[in-house]
Amino acid sequence: MKSIFRDDVLEKKVAFVTGGGSGICKGIARAYLAHGARVAIVGRKADRLEDAARELSSETGRECVACPADVRNPQEVEGAIEKTLDRFGTLDVVVNGAAGNFLAPAAQLSYNAFRTVVEIDTLGTWNVSKAAFQRHLRDHGGHIVNITATLHYAATPMQAHASAAKAGVDAITRSLALEWGQLGIQVNGIAPGPIADTEGLSRLAPPGYVEKLVQTIPLRRLGRIDDVASCAVWLVSGAASYVHGETIVVDGGAWLPGMGGMMSF
Repeated sequence: MKSIFRDDVLEKKVAFVTGGGSGICKGIARAYLAHGARVAIVGRKADRLEDAARELSSETGRECVACPADVRNPQEVEGAIEKTLDRFGTLDVVVNGAAGNFLAPAAQLSYNAFRTVVEIDTLGTWNVSKAAFQRHLRDHGGHIVNITATLHYAATPMQAHASAAKAGVDAITRSLALEWGQLGIQVNGIAPGPIADTEGLSRLAPPGYVEKLVQTIPLRRLGRIDDVASCAVWLVSGAASYVHGETIVVDGGAWLPGMGGMMSF
């Protein structure tokens, strides 16, 4: 999909993208690079991350570096932030996209499984935001974009853990926007709906579900990774300079009918 933005709209910006080795956040990293930014992608699997960084650099002609880290570990997060600052000298955009999910009825959901998803999504968002704030954003301003979901807008079966985790992410978005806006830190979220060609949709959707789901989406199609990536570019491009503390839903209206928003990936 051809971009509506100038190729250099993010020139000289540096982005730090967690979960950037795959899926939606890899797409966001690609879009940032294509529009002039330099990008550090973050994830737990070093080999996969290095492969993604090489692919993105080769594809876009821009510098993408891999910063392996577990967002649940503040020390690892701080190390990844430092590596980014050492490499690029600045940090303008933080995208919190690292996430974990699976299907499980609440009655069968273990204590550890619930905790793990909350730790990756909610605690990870906090750890990265806090580390970036302390190391750079507090004194220089910038953008934080939190990737969330629509699961908790109603009630989604077999997603109590992810719903709670993403509700926490939305709360962090609003709180940080309130407290850090005066420092020139613009904080927003993006809530993707069902997005084609993602591991979440292929792994979590039961057989036959996608076809039925599409018929409940007002726009009658699945989302594309580019749909989410374009929103992520817009939020940090300067065009959305007065959008603050908001979570923008990018789902074709999927959550509006209730059951149509039964799963967000």
